[in-house]
Amino acid sequence: MENSAEKRQAIYDKIKESSKQEYILSEMKRLGFWNDESVDFESVNKFFKEERELSKKLQKLLKDKKIIEDPEAFIAKKHKERKIASKIKQKETKERREKERLEKASKWKESKEKDIIYLGENYSHQLNNKTSNLENLKLHNLPVLNTALDVAHAMKMSIGELRFLSFSRKNANISHYKRFQIPKKTGGYRLISAPMPRLKYAQTWILEEILNKIEIHEKANGCVVGKSIKTNAIPHIKKDVVINQDLKNFFPTVTYNRIKGVFTSFGYSDQVATIFALICSEPKIVDISLLGKDYYAQQGTRFLPQGSPCSPAITNVICRKLDFRLNGLAKKYGFDYTRYVDDITFSGTQKQYENINKILKYSRHIVKDENFNLHPEKLRIMKRNNRQEVTGIVVNEKANIPKKSLKRFRALLFQIEKDGIVDKYWNKNGNVLAQIDGFANYIYQIDKEKGIKYKQRVALILAKYNYKEEHKKIYVKAKSIEKAGFFQKIISFFRK
Repeated sequence: MENSAEKRQAIYDKIKESSKQEYILSEMKRLGFWNDESVDFESVNKFFKEERELSKKLQKLLKDKKIIEDPEAFIAKKHKERKIASKIKQKETKERREKERLEKASKWKESKEKDIIYLGENYSHQLNNKTSNLENLKLHNLPVLNTALDVAHAMKMSIGELRFLSFSRKNANISHYKRFQIPKKTGGYRLISAPMPRLKYAQTWILEEILNKIEIHEKANGCVVGKSIKTNAIPHIKKDVVINQDLKNFFPTVTYNRIKGVFTSFGYSDQVATIFALICSEPKIVDISLLGKDYYAQQGTRFLPQGSPCSPAITNVICRKLDFRLNGLAKKYGFDYTRYVDDITFSGTQKQYENINKILKYSRHIVKDENFNLHPEKLRIMKRNNRQEVTGIVVNEKANIPKKSLKRFRALLFQIEKDGIVDKYWNKNGNVLAQIDGFANYIYQIDKEKGIKYKQRVALILAKYNYKEEHKKIYVKAKSIEKAGFFQKIISFFRK
């Protein structure tokens, strides 16, 4: 029975594959009722095939006719067809989008390893240009860098690290700077932003490999290799009149666009210049505590921080035209001119007294024309019969430390030698041993003969109190900042 049923099923399957007539014809041919010579089986098969196709079409037409005559069945069929088509399309769309997502994720991962395409709002659109001006770079003997990857390789860090240091976050729970205040000599406080180690490394690389290779004006003395506050003061020794002016809010005046413009002028692409400008700048930060966590919120545009190794060097580049114009003004009216970061000094003989007003008037116009401002309360005109100072150095007869500061320093050393270091300070904050060591070195820098005596006295005190390397941290940090480009007035806490 089972074999009979299987045979019948096999016959039904063959009929389904072709048609009943075709199956009968093939079986009759197989059983020998006809042979190939007596019957044109090719024509017969063609006939049956056409008949089968026509039969199928007829069946479909009859079925469609029946459906049309029954509107509800017709609508149900169309709805079913649309539902099936929709599911197929949804599946295809889902597969296509998943494929696109994976491709996009793969490209994004690859680009993150080789490129920087986003550094925060308002800065990322500047990353598309990756072609530097090779002629300009070679002219200044600067490293050839076209892309973020070039910068990362040059700094010996990953793209991820470079992105982390240059990314501009409106709100963050980390900060690349340690901010603190130091008292100003004229009153109030100055905000210092000391870069954290990783950022300081990047800024120092920019300073040494790029900024220090750029020629600046000969009258600029602040944070220039081979120059100091002493070289800034020497041209004004024994002058009948010394004029000191101060640039107001000097570093904050140098905003992000001006910083980027410096690197673009060297020949660097927009992408490289943007990265350098972000690394060398900071925004105003507001500290916020929320649910036991500290956040740092940005406010306003980015600018040069006071404390970065790069800041003074960048201002020296930006001020080249300012120095050229002010020096030309000084020469025109018989004066000498120097600049130490934000301190501008003119000096002349008695013959130039009549030109003082012209110097003041035209220097104010030049400074404003160069997008800076003079501090109206810090103008000082010092004649020969009064004490004349240039960046804290007395210049009446020779470069010298103010007598008041030396007297106070001698008194402090005497008190320490007599009573010890408890409750003694040169400044109110900091390690007194580090401070006296620093001020003794400062005296030696200005006047070696006096400096040797004070250094000897200070050395005995340091030895007595076992002043080891760990006790020098404050001093070493301050000196390293000074060497890297932190203008001299910040070291005033050693000199008060």
